[in-house]
Amino acid sequence: MGVQRLTVGQLAPEQWPAVVERGPLLIEGRTRDALAALPDDSIDAVMTSPPYWAVRRYDGGSTLGEEATPEEFVDNLVAELAELPRVLKPSGSFWLNLGDTYREKSLAGVPWRVAFRLQEDVWLLRNAVVWDKVKGNPDNAKDKLRNVYEFVFHFVRSKSYFYDADAIRTPAAAAKIVNGRVVTPTGVSGINYRRQIERSRALTPGEQAEALAALEEALDKVRRGELSDFRMIIRGQQRTTHSNAEAVSGRAAEINKRGFCVLPYHPKGSKPGDVWHIVPEDDWRVDAHAAVFPQDLCRLPILATCPVGGVVLDPFAGTGTALTVAVATGRRAVGIDVSRDYLDIAEQRLQATPVDPVRLAVA
Repeated sequence: MGVQRLTVGQLAPEQWPAVVERGPLLIEGRTRDALAALPDDSIDAVMTSPPYWAVRRYDGGSTLGEEATPEEFVDNLVAELAELPRVLKPSGSFWLNLGDTYREKSLAGVPWRVAFRLQEDVWLLRNAVVWDKVKGNPDNAKDKLRNVYEFVFHFVRSKSYFYDADAIRTPAAAAKIVNGRVVTPTGVSGINYRRQIERSRALTPGEQAEALAALEEALDKVRRGELSDFRMIIRGQQRTTHSNAEAVSGRAAEINKRGFCVLPYHPKGSKPGDVWHIVPEDDWRVDAHAAVFPQDLCRLPILATCPVGGVVLDPFAGTGTALTVAVATGRRAVGIDVSRDYLDIAEQRLQATPVDPVRLAVA
C-alpha cells in the first residue's frame, strides 16, 4: 500500500473518498489550513500530540509552543484546531496528549488550561487519562518531585459516539475448582458471603434465603463459564460503591429493597482504567525527532473509538506514530505536519508498517 504526499494547496475535497481509499495520506502544511480543506464529517477519530509549550523548538517553521505565555499558547492551539469539530464525524472521538512545564518555578497547568478551553467550545470531556511514563527523565531539582506523567484527554462532539469497549478489554482469567468448589479468578468461593448472609441480623429470613439463592446462582454461572467473576454487597456488611442514598445510587435502592445485590463482572474481561503505565518511545529512534510519543499510547484510543476501516487523523503527525498504529490495525490514516523532514520519516515508517490482512479484509 503506497503512501500519498500532498500539500495543502493540492487538497481537493471532492476527491477525498478516492484519495483516502488509496492508502495513508500525508499532508504538508499548517494544521489550520489543512483542516479547512477537509470535507465535513470525514474523520472517525483524532489521535494527536501537538508541540508542548516552552519545551523545545520544532522543525518546519512552526512557532506553536514558542509563545511568551501559556495563555497565548492555549489561544494558538485552540485556533489551530478550530475546524476539527466540523471535520470529525458526530460519532467521532478526539484524543489529545499534552505535557506540562514550569514558568518561574510554578507549574503552568497547560494541559488543563487547554482542556477547559475546549470544553467551553463544543467538546465534551469523557476521560482525563494519566500517562505514567514509568521511568521518566532525570531531574536535578532539589526542591520538587520528578515529573513522570502526562495527560491524554478524550473529547467527543456528542453524547452518542462510537466506542468499542470489547476491543480494549483485558480477557478474564479462568475460574478454578478447589476441593470441589468453584473459585473465581479473584478468589471468590462464596464461603465468606454465605457465612455473612447466614449470620446477618440486618436481613430478614426471607431476604437471607433469597440472598443465598442468588449467591448459588452466581457461582453456578461461573462454573458454566457464563460469568467470569462477581461481588456481593450485603446489607450491614459491605458499603455501597459510592453512596447509600437511593437518589444517586441504584445499588443502594436494590439493597434497601432486597437486602443485597450481586455485581457481575463483564464476561469478556475488564476495561482499562484511566491510569496507563507506558514507557516512552525510544527504542527505534535514529532520527532527530525528539518527541517520545509511543505507539502503545495510541493503540487503545484507536481500537476503542475508530471502527475498522475508519479514518484516523493526526493533525500534528510528526514522524507518524499514531498513523502507523492506525494502518497496522486496519484503519485509514491521515497526517498533517508543517515539517517536510518529519513527513519523510513518517512515510518511511508507514511503508515499513505491517498491515493486519484480516482487519484490512474486514474494512
